[in-house]
Amino acid sequence: MSPRVRSTLAVAVVLGLSGLLFTVSAQLAPDDEARHAEDLASVVADESERVEELSTEASALNDQIAGLTDTVDEDVPTRGGDLRRREAVVTGTWPVSGPGLSVALEDAPSSSLEIENAVADDLVVHQQDVQHVINALWAGGAEAMTLQGERVTPTSAFRCSGNIMLLHGKVFSPPYVVEAIGDPDALQAALDSSPGVAIYQQYVDWIGLGYAVDRFESTDMPAYSGGQDLQYAEVPDGTDVFS
Repeated sequence: MSPRVRSTLAVAVVLGLSGLLFTVSAQLAPDDEARHAEDLASVVADESERVEELSTEASALNDQIAGLTDTVDEDVPTRGGDLRRREAVVTGTWPVSGPGLSVALEDAPSSSLEIENAVADDLVVHQQDVQHVINALWAGGAEAMTLQGERVTPTSAFRCSGNIMLLHGKVFSPPYVVEAIGDPDALQAALDSSPGVAIYQQYVDWIGLGYAVDRFESTDMPAYSGGQDLQYAEVPDGTDVFS
C-alpha cells in the first residue's frame, strides 16, 4: 500500500470517528436550552435581581430591628446595681454580713416524761416550732437567714421526722439554730408577738424544751450554693418591680 493511500485512509478514519463522536454527543446532550450561553446569561440576570431584592428586604429588617432596639432603650427602665443586689439577697444568692439574732430550739430531757400528763411527743421540737420562729423573724424584717448554718431561700423546705431534720438534702439533729441578720430590737419584738412562739414557750416552761435567744453584733452568712427548684414566678398585678 502506497504512502498516499495510507494517508487517505487515515484521514477517512479520523473523519469517521469525529462524526461518531459528534453523533454521540448530540444524543447524550439534554434537550433543554440551559447549557446555551444566552440562557446562562438569563439565569445570572434573574439571580442577580433576586439577590438585590433579598438585600433590600434584609436592609429593611435591620432598620426595623434598630428602631425596636431604640424603643426598648427609651421605654424600659433599667435595673440598677442596688436592685440586683437586693434581689440576690432575697433569693439567697448573695453573701450578707451584719448584726442580728440567733434562736436555738432544743428537745426536752428524757426525764421530763416523769411530769404528769407528759408524753414523748411533747419532748420533741417539731417542724411547726421551727417554722414559727422563722416566720416571726421574717416578719421582724430579717434581711437574710440561716437554719443549721444553711442559707434559707424562698424555696427552702425542711422536714422534721422524729428528732431529726431534713434540709437541702442534709440531715440535722437538735439543737436547731436559726440566725437572722436585721435590726435586733425589731427581730426580738417579732418573736415576742408571735402566737406560735408563745405556745412553744409554754412548753418550755412546762416540759423543759430548750429556747435561747442571743444577739450578735455581726456575722457572715454565705450565699446559697445549691440548686433552685423554682421554675417560674408571677408578679402580682400592680407590683412595681423596678423601684
